[in-house]
Amino acid sequence: MSGKFNGQTVIITGGANGIGEGIAKAFGRQGAIVCLADIDEERGKKVLRQIEEGGGKATFFKTDVRNEHDIIDLIDQVHEQFRKIDILINNAGKVIFKSLFEFTTEEWDDVMHTNLRSVFIASREAARKMAQGGRIINMASTRATMSEPDTQAYSASKGGIVSLTHSLAASLQPQGIRVNCISPGWVQTVDYDQLKESDHLQHWSNRVGKPEDIAKACLYLADPENDFINGQNIVVDGGMTRKMIYEE
Repeated sequence: MSGKFNGQTVIITGGANGIGEGIAKAFGRQGAIVCLADIDEERGKKVLRQIEEGGGKATFFKTDVRNEHDIIDLIDQVHEQFRKIDILINNAGKVIFKSLFEFTTEEWDDVMHTNLRSVFIASREAARKMAQGGRIINMASTRATMSEPDTQAYSASKGGIVSLTHSLAASLQPQGIRVNCISPGWVQTVDYDQLKESDHLQHWSNRVGKPEDIAKACLYLADPENDFINGQNIVVDGGMTRKMIYEE
């Protein structure tokens, strides 16, 4: 398969489901060697087969991003197998909706290790092996700047990703590695046709987002020609967070 990213090696954490799956398939269609990293082996291998059936190249690496050794092994295995790492997309994440007063410290640590700590470890390890001009893309969220009740750990982790992104960009600029993050808004990964008109009309784009919308942003940020975008947080939310809402 020939495409914009023909022969480039891209690692996608949390690539077996949802937004990560959409990103993986998009890079596969563009000729990249897709390295899927996920704890869900069954689903990951299904996505791998779908990429291959479409003419792309993909490999699955069972990885629990809460575990530092799993991340280090992932980076080492990819580099050993393909001799290079061009793009890292830190997409793995989880959310726990639970009352502040019932939310345990262990649950807080679980979310932080999955969403934020993993980004630091994977970026550090991948950057050791990336060539000049590598790309790191982190998945933040509009919840970094806005919240619903009972989302403390998730919101904090995503805000941390935004800050970590520009810090990494500063630290890695001598190596020519660009680091950016994406903040998706409402992205519906299942049962899109079950959404109501009122759901879509909450957005200036007049529709709820899809994984493909985030995948397109990843392709844009990973493009070698887009080397003047660095340390930025790109909000992809159909205008939802800019919409002023008054209660009637």
